[in-house]
Amino acid sequence: MNLALFDFDGTITTRDTFTPFLRFAIRPHRAVLGGLLISPVIIAHRLRMISTTRTRPIVARAGFQGAPVDSVRALGRQYATEALPTVIEAQAMERLKWHQHRGDTVAVVSAGLDVYLGPWCEAHRVELICTELEERDGRMTGRYRRGDCSGPTKATLIRATFDLDRFETIYAYGDTTEDREMLALANRKYYRWKEIDDGP
Repeated sequence: MNLALFDFDGTITTRDTFTPFLRFAIRPHRAVLGGLLISPVIIAHRLRMISTTRTRPIVARAGFQGAPVDSVRALGRQYATEALPTVIEAQAMERLKWHQHRGDTVAVVSAGLDVYLGPWCEAHRVELICTELEERDGRMTGRYRRGDCSGPTKATLIRATFDLDRFETIYAYGDTTEDREMLALANRKYYRWKEIDDGP
């Protein structure tokens, strides 16, 4: 039995899906207020003073803290149905289906959010390891349940989900340095769709 691990943004898709989802799901008045509150963080990120990994949780908290769970999840399903199909990379889907036809276990491993990746992965019959929004009493807290699923956290969550010793061959597909630790787990690793020997 083999395991195939796919990054999502930039690997299965042609572009980022996290930021467009925030624009899609966060109400305008909250976006304005939240934007003002976290503008120093956004500026620092654009100046490359703060990493994307540190920026994402701050932005998500400003956007979703206190939001009704049912509303955010409904928007996630809508985004998965209407927006994601427009940015899916054909080559990626061909490779994903190739693994499925071989009987491999296939998983998306992404820093994207569960509220939209969950419905997409369910529709395509693949497992999911990703950033999960925390819920409490029917509201989003704005926090992440298990941290931002990127870099070393990707590898940690993969190991927590799968017994890697069970698999004959592990394939991994990524496109940025945030995928380095995931790629290091694989026997066959692909960076921007080219097979490599070492990490990026």
